[in-house]
Amino acid sequence: MYVTDSPGLGPLSDRPRHHQALLTLPAQEAHVSAARHFAADLLETWSVPASERDSAVLIVDELAANAAQYGREHMTLSLVLDHGTLHIVVTDSGTTVERRRRDAAPDEHGRGTGIVQYLAQSTEIHQTRGGREVRACLRCSA
Repeated sequence: MYVTDSPGLGPLSDRPRHHQALLTLPAQEAHVSAARHFAADLLETWSVPASERDSAVLIVDELAANAAQYGREHMTLSLVLDHGTLHIVVTDSGTTVERRRRDAAPDEHGRGTGIVQYLAQSTEIHQTRGGREVRACLRCSA
């Protein structure tokens, strides 16, 4: 596990206006809770209000769960708080996004991305050379 937190100061104040953190874990379901707890603790440290923090943690949980399911070796969670916008990026070493089977019950699969899209102001999915990257942005009043 690799963790960094780099607060940056705003141009006109001593108060941090930019935070960033990175966490790399094995792409295994057992490590999803570590990503969730990391995000919750860090966002509290960054003074993100509880309701916004809860939404962000749920987004992290869903994206980490997908990365654990479809990634092969590792997953990386990047959190960047920059002037009131929280950027959540989860990358994994998977190849392609598997689509839900038509015969799978809707209550068992496929809600994760819907939850993320509902909570986030924007989402993007990119296939990269080394895997997949999912981005979600959330406004925060911190």
